[in-house]
Amino acid sequence: MRKIAEMNDQMVNAAPQFATRLAKTAEDNRGAQALRYKIFVKEMGGDGPLVDHGNGLECDAFDEHAEQLLLLDLTRDPADQIVGVYRLLDSKGAKAAGQFYSETEFDLAPLVQSGRTLMELGRSCLHAEYRGGAGMLHLWQGLAEVVRERQVEVLFGVASFHGTDLDALATSLALLHDKHLAPEDIRVCSRSGPQVSYEPVTDRVTAMRNVPALIKAYLRLGGFIGDGVFVDHAFNTTDVCLILDLARMSPKQVSMYGGAR
Repeated sequence: MRKIAEMNDQMVNAAPQFATRLAKTAEDNRGAQALRYKIFVKEMGGDGPLVDHGNGLECDAFDEHAEQLLLLDLTRDPADQIVGVYRLLDSKGAKAAGQFYSETEFDLAPLVQSGRTLMELGRSCLHAEYRGGAGMLHLWQGLAEVVRERQVEVLFGVASFHGTDLDALATSLALLHDKHLAPEDIRVCSRSGPQVSYEPVTDRVTAMRNVPALIKAYLRLGGFIGDGVFVDHAFNTTDVCLILDLARMSPKQVSMYGGAR
């Protein structure tokens, strides 16, 4: 009995064995939507017209035109191996859907009219047990493989601050606007118009500390933000549009993004 208990402890404490791949089956897609539901609905309090509360699935009208990149932990039960998700929507999928998801919040004309190869990233999430570790790095590296294969030039998508109190977020948003605003040729704008007063930031350390980790990670890779924010009351978030122009990345940033495991 003691030996069995020790074996069980080893299984529980086993280091993750990560793998990434695109969803292939309806079961894969439901697994991704189930993880999205745990995070965006149960954890963050989001909702939407197509969210399936009965089955615990976070869905919307863009899912049928997009692909889902999965992060798997192969040490888990096969039915519960999906621990991270990125939803990918290219220009072909956006055309079939009628628009990119981000176009509901931001005017993407500078990107859409650029003639460059675009890919929208959305619904990025990690299982709570895998945050702060190597999970996001592996998910990014899986994304980098897709980007290389499809010769994507610009990645973009909505990224969120939790909550809708603009006064509470004003300092962090002002810092992003001051230091990381996108160049004009790729600068998208919020459809909501000006909502934030970008006052000078005196305590930059605190302002950056309050920026979500995912946004900070993209900034380290050379990412930019669009002009303005969009308050998404359904998801209880304040959104910025992140843009990563691969041509503007330094060699060091490229190695950070798509380097060897």
